[in-house]
Amino acid sequence: MADTILLEIVTPTGVALRKEVTDVTAPSVAGEFGVMPGHLPLLAALRTGLVTYHEAGKEQRLAVAHGFVEVVGDKALLLTEKYVHKDDVDVVRVRLRLKEVDAELDHWQGDLTDPKRRSLIEEEQWLATQLELIGDPPLPLVREDTRFLAANAEAPPVNEMVDGQTPDESLTDHKKPGSAFPDA
Repeated sequence: MADTILLEIVTPTGVALRKEVTDVTAPSVAGEFGVMPGHLPLLAALRTGLVTYHEAGKEQRLAVAHGFVEVVGDKALLLTEKYVHKDDVDVVRVRLRLKEVDAELDHWQGDLTDPKRRSLIEEEQWLATQLELIGDPPLPLVREDTRFLAANAEAPPVNEMVDGQTPDESLTDHKKPGSAFPDA
């Protein structure tokens, strides 16, 4: 097994980073996850946040926007809309823009599902992540992403629902001798 994994970060403009690292930690929509050499294959939705990796025993951090991550073999590929190193953050510009975006969202009068509002929320998350990267995060602010509200959800067809269906006995072992769930 290899001692390192290849970390690649690709943006719409091309390969932004390619490094041999000992481990990677990244944010997904299901939570933060870590990757080390020999990791099982993985495909996950990337959320805006900080990526941490170790190179030559030294911890490095950078910010990424939403996207996807694929881990296969000893390679972690992050496909993201945006990427930035700590040294490339323009603190004054980021703070000013965050103030403008926050004000616009605070006074939002339109539909909560408006794509413009969603875009502002994504920009707010990106700006806040950059400030977190430099060690000065803004106060936590939670704005809901309306794509996942119950009003936008549809129930599955009745024939796909589990309730009322008979389980396939070949998929269970609860009736076998020594089972923790013997017949009553």
